[in-house]
Amino acid sequence: MFHKLNRSNYFMGTSLQQLNTLKKAAEFVKTTKELETLFMDIVKRLKAAYDICAGSEELTQIERDYTHYYLAIRSIVFKLTKGTAPDTAQMNAREREKIKDALESDGVQEILKMGDESQSEQDIFDEDYLAKIDKIKLPNTKIKLLQQLLAKVIGEMKKVNKVKGIDFSKKMESLVQQYNERKEDDVLRSEVYEEMADQLTNLIWEVHKEFSAGDEFGIGFAEKAFYDILKELCVKYDFKYPEEKLILLAKEVKDLVDEQARFPDWNKRADIKAALKVGLILLLDEHGYPPVERDEVYQDIFEQAENYKRNIVIRK
Repeated sequence: MFHKLNRSNYFMGTSLQQLNTLKKAAEFVKTTKELETLFMDIVKRLKAAYDICAGSEELTQIERDYTHYYLAIRSIVFKLTKGTAPDTAQMNAREREKIKDALESDGVQEILKMGDESQSEQDIFDEDYLAKIDKIKLPNTKIKLLQQLLAKVIGEMKKVNKVKGIDFSKKMESLVQQYNERKEDDVLRSEVYEEMADQLTNLIWEVHKEFSAGDEFGIGFAEKAFYDILKELCVKYDFKYPEEKLILLAKEVKDLVDEQARFPDWNKRADIKAALKVGLILLLDEHGYPPVERDEVYQDIFEQAENYKRNIVIRK
């Protein structure tokens, strides 16, 4: 698999050469989804065998060095893909330091930390992050980081607005699928990477814009979440409901949910959940929504209400 890749600098080069060799190797592994999957699987099996045999004197130093080389690459790719690195306990401090240096170069490690629970929504959408990603010269690495950032901002959206979160998730999945299924001739074309990076970046800013989309209706982010589910149900079940009444209903549904589920353990108390459901049914009926008999409509709104209350504490 690696026969075309020069690895000599990893074993005999300077610290900087070793670092660059690891970065280029990780970039090579991410050339296609098929190659990445195959490599990650093979090295996972290699690690399992090495964990068993690491204490044996029959292993030569060069065999150990090559094993660490492939494990280091896998750790970098895993970090870029999943956000966490696999166990490197069998590696010595020097090998672990190489992985750390490779991830910290070009600000990659800092970028991977964005969106931690200790950070605010504004941190996730800080233009400095996108500027740092844009400076990364390795195209596959750049795209992986943009995917991670997009997944995080969509995750934030889903915590309150389930409808829009699912919609953006589908858009991201479609983009990634198109990229992974690109033709073999396109694998090395720089414009293909640039187009994908631009599409991911544009989608990130679409999500960002959605956080304040309720402003034009005079409603906040949480109220917009209820507006979206009410609007979607009109389309899904093919009934009409006046726009101005939809906005007012979204506000009142959000207020009702806040009032009924104000206790921290509300989702564990059957009495509160039952009262919330009854309150929602009465409120919807008072506003003539839906104008047709559809039990499924109530269930979809209950699910949005529970999703909102389960996660709203994170955003406060």
